[in-house]
Amino acid sequence: MRNIRLIVAYDGTDLAGYQKQSADKGITVQGALEKALSIICAEPIQIYGASRTDAGVHARFQVCAFRTSGSIPVENIPRATIAHLPKDIVVTEAIEIPLDWKPRNNIFGKEYIYSIYNREIADPIGQRYHWHVKKPLDIESMRHAGKALEGTHDFSTLKGANTTPADPVKTIYAVGIVEKNGHIDISVVGDGFLYHMVRNIAGLLVDVGLGRKSVAQIPELLAAKDRKRIGKTAPAQGLVLEEIFFTPDRLNTVIQRIKGE
Repeated sequence: MRNIRLIVAYDGTDLAGYQKQSADKGITVQGALEKALSIICAEPIQIYGASRTDAGVHARFQVCAFRTSGSIPVENIPRATIAHLPKDIVVTEAIEIPLDWKPRNNIFGKEYIYSIYNREIADPIGQRYHWHVKKPLDIESMRHAGKALEGTHDFSTLKGANTTPADPVKTIYAVGIVEKNGHIDISVVGDGFLYHMVRNIAGLLVDVGLGRKSVAQIPELLAAKDRKRIGKTAPAQGLVLEEIFFTPDRLNTVIQRIKGE
């Protein structure tokens, strides 16, 4: 028996999210991967992922693991899955790892990037991958608001409606915002995230950028622990799971990069 770790990338536009659902709900990342791996390993395969992304959300670095007694060489798995996966899902790396390694118990944090296009006229080329905000945003105010979210807090205000019970206390290590020619990337690095949390962070920062909320209100909003105190959830298409960190060194490298931007 072997334990195999995969790095998976996908365009989530036409997918029904990561988690496997009934066939009538559409194609999911987990469902497609299990079907493809079961074929190439010649046995039923069940995979375990590090992050359950929503429908419409993308990933550059999703992490999955599965056990198999199949004989396919691990280095052949990325190439072998191509013929059996939808074009929107790609296995970029496969390595053998210890049998006790599990995706959710052996990571040190995650980075998400939320992208916004801030011009009056839309950009049709990138519309599958950003949120189009027409009114001018105050980027500096958004940066200050992002800094106010850093640290360990109860993030109940930023969780999604109808979320499954989870510990709302999370640590955000860094929030960075880069803007170039109307393209805005919000990078958020943390030890874990609640359902819709990053999309709600993006929505809150946009409200600050539009003057609907102020930086000074951030501590009060967090203390309220009330989702109704903030505005709408940013749309799914702007969000990318950018990286999942296997080592504290890599995590710290990314944190320092974001803080230096």
